[in-house]
Amino acid sequence: MTAPIHNSATRAIVSTLGVLIGIGSINHGLLETLQGNRPTPGHIVNALGPGYRWTVWTKGGEAAFTLVPNFLLTGLLATFLGLVLIVWSLRYIQRSYGPTIFLLLSVSSFLVGGGIAQVLLFTLNWAAATRIRAPLGFWHWLIPVSVRRVLGKLWRWTAAGGTILFLAGLEMAVVGYFPGVTGQTRILHLCWVILFVALALFLLSYVFGFAQDLEARARAGQHPATSGS
Repeated sequence: MTAPIHNSATRAIVSTLGVLIGIGSINHGLLETLQGNRPTPGHIVNALGPGYRWTVWTKGGEAAFTLVPNFLLTGLLATFLGLVLIVWSLRYIQRSYGPTIFLLLSVSSFLVGGGIAQVLLFTLNWAAATRIRAPLGFWHWLIPVSVRRVLGKLWRWTAAGGTILFLAGLEMAVVGYFPGVTGQTRILHLCWVILFVALALFLLSYVFGFAQDLEARARAGQHPATSGS
């Protein structure tokens, strides 16, 4: 009987970004609840409202989409779904139905104020999650055997770097502080650069994680299917 495939490095990376996506949803949700039990101006809202002393963003920020026409309720839902996303990413993402439920939770979070920028992140992470139980045949063909061991040693570093930059970008998106940088336009541009680099590092982590899982499978005497990714 063939043992079930479990790509542990891929799972670790997917779980990490899944937790960060959950944190992003909670972040948006808490900011929305701070705006109180009042109606939203429409489907597109600023999770961060204007007028707070602890942020440099005088006009608010943290764009979100919501179907719920109330800041308090949409904030509570986004916060709750963010917590569920964290638990799911840590405990259940590796199961056969794990990626599908992750996608449904992420879409639900988006629809109740969890953040617009999250869409790209959870789409990529869902796609990577479908590879946790996959033979990685495409990547076996794409990543040369000669470099797999080297690349496989890098996924923890790129995932750690992506995590740090994501959290730094999240802090800047909320508070607007970065040492030595002033001016809302400069801070906003730097925030987007940091988040873009974080995304690039996670994309590299996926590739490096695939290399690690292929290398681990080769050491265990397993071989990926000739077809499939």
